[in-house]
Amino acid sequence: MAEYAVNKGIGRSVEYKGLKAQYLFIFAGGLLALFVVFVIMYIAGVSQWICIGFGVTAASALVWLTFHLNAKYGQYGLMKLGAVKYRPRYIINRLRLNRLIRYRKK
Repeated sequence: MAEYAVNKGIGRSVEYKGLKAQYLFIFAGGLLALFVVFVIMYIAGVSQWICIGFGVTAASALVWLTFHLNAKYGQYGLMKLGAVKYRPRYIINRLRLNRLIRYRKK
């Protein structure tokens, strides 16, 4: 029986062959999507060798891209990269200067 190196310690994220956290979901979802596209192409009547070539090429690109993103951004890097869109570039304060400095009674 085959033994796979899936390691999840206490308080740690899932890791498989160096892929961590969301990269596993990207990898699995990408392979599933490629399989569905492969089946649709085959049923549509595209040549068998074109389907196989597309599947091998796309799967290789997916594997390379997933491991590249994992190495470049790390475990939480993609979430941080996505959060940048929601952070404002600068804050605009439209109050006049004397209203900012004026003493307020409480």
